[in-house]
Amino acid sequence: MKILGIGNAIVDVICKVEDTFIKKNDLTKGLMKLFFDEIEFTNLLSNLKIEKTISGGSVANSIVGLSQLGNNVGFIGKISDDTFGIKYEDGLKKENVKFFYSKKKELLPTGTCLILITPDSERTMCTFLGTAGKINKNDLDVDTIKESDLIFLEGYLWDEGDPKEAFEKAINLSNKTAMSLSDKFCVDRHKSNFLDLVKNKLDLIFANEAEIMSLIDAKKFDEVILFGKQIKKHLIITRGGKGAVSINNNEIVEIDAKKDLNIVDLTGAGDLFASGYLHGFINNFSQRECLEKATEMSSKIIQQIGARL
Repeated sequence: MKILGIGNAIVDVICKVEDTFIKKNDLTKGLMKLFFDEIEFTNLLSNLKIEKTISGGSVANSIVGLSQLGNNVGFIGKISDDTFGIKYEDGLKKENVKFFYSKKKELLPTGTCLILITPDSERTMCTFLGTAGKINKNDLDVDTIKESDLIFLEGYLWDEGDPKEAFEKAINLSNKTAMSLSDKFCVDRHKSNFLDLVKNKLDLIFANEAEIMSLIDAKKFDEVILFGKQIKKHLIITRGGKGAVSINNNEIVEIDAKKDLNIVDLTGAGDLFASGYLHGFINNFSQRECLEKATEMSSKIIQQIGARL
């Protein structure tokens, strides 16, 4: 196995709605709302016609991208033995991703993200993490982690208690570990833990400019470059319209963003960027070639709807 992803197993449920549905349910168009009440979420879903379901989650999207590039990959994510759980597992298998989790009936249902598309193509998301965020160290497939060249984790999954123990176990068993910082909200919430991971436990780190600057409390991007050199890790940072940079020990490589793209949907841009970079990394590309593949993948995905090529 080349790469094993460990992340939130979330079924993306795509539904077309009118603007009135958004207003009636007190949602803010274009933003994501996290639901903590299962009944409230189920009631919202029960009024909708499902257009399509996709086996999503940030790392899962990256792993599917790696599979599409011809790599031998797998994924561990916690699901329940319910309708969406079955759809999730089937969806990954159709993408030639091996799924290493034996589902059973959980107290909470499979994690779900409702993607509500209004007539103007705007996407409003409602997420119920369900059992996805309850991953623990016993959910991990020890042999598969040991046999994988690299594991890829997501900051979204990190939390105190069981998920933290699962992370630590996976990192200790792995040959190499990559992680995405996922979101500035995650970084701000878990700053000291994330900083410890970045400095002492991870081999490759993916972040956007806002996330990494928040992590080290930087005022200028030059401080990020200096930090990257000091920690002697492989740090990959996306900078939106300013392109991306890869810092590996003292070697710094930058690449410009592609111009004149017909940007339709930014969902999955970071996920597919990671796919491209990791594809290059495990196939012994140079840093520049890794960045080129990453930029190619992210440029493709933002010119279509959804996080699947």
